[in-house]
Amino acid sequence: MKKKLLLLEDDIALNETVVDYFENLDYEIISVYNGNDALDAIYENNFDLLLLDVNVPDINGFEILKSIREQDNTTPAIFITSLNSMSDLESGYDSGCDDYIRKPFALKELKLRVESILKREFFHSSDTKIEIDQNIYYDTANDILNVDNQDVQLNNKDAKLLKLFLQNKDKLVTHETIYETLWEYGEDISETALRTYIKNLRKLLGKEKIVSIKKLGYRFTTK
Repeated sequence: MKKKLLLLEDDIALNETVVDYFENLDYEIISVYNGNDALDAIYENNFDLLLLDVNVPDINGFEILKSIREQDNTTPAIFITSLNSMSDLESGYDSGCDDYIRKPFALKELKLRVESILKREFFHSSDTKIEIDQNIYYDTANDILNVDNQDVQLNNKDAKLLKLFLQNKDKLVTHETIYETLWEYGEDISETALRTYIKNLRKLLGKEKIVSIKKLGYRFTTK
């Protein structure tokens, strides 16, 4: 499953260069050139990470991130900017960013920062394998589930659902959160399809791992 990035950068040449670089690395990347389009894209898509230039038309990167954080959007974010004062750095982190890279930068450095945050966002560890049970683990680097030493390639929505559960172990995950994560803006949400995805994961992980909370959602249990 490709990781999906948003790039907000008003420098056309840099925007195109970053897009080409990450597409060649097999990322899906949507690029915009102003703050309003960035907010629209964030509303309409489920991104794995945001790359936000600060000084852009309409709404600056700091304000964009501050706004979505206030709406409980926790998508990790890296600011890309030429600003370099300590107060600017503090403003960036105060608005909720995960990292900060100054222009000019090497594309490989940006790549390494993106990869580091995507790993941390998933399981807050440098390891790429997250253990689900004694004989089951999920390979976050390749989005592959391993059961009894056999690799299982999950379909797109099964993988998204498992990732969501692993990020929220032993917590209630509401139906609304699941719908927002699994279905893109404009897609028809299907309760029947969700039940199928739950059934698929239970078959692989064990029925007891995913507890149904009546009328509210599900809880992925590690106990």
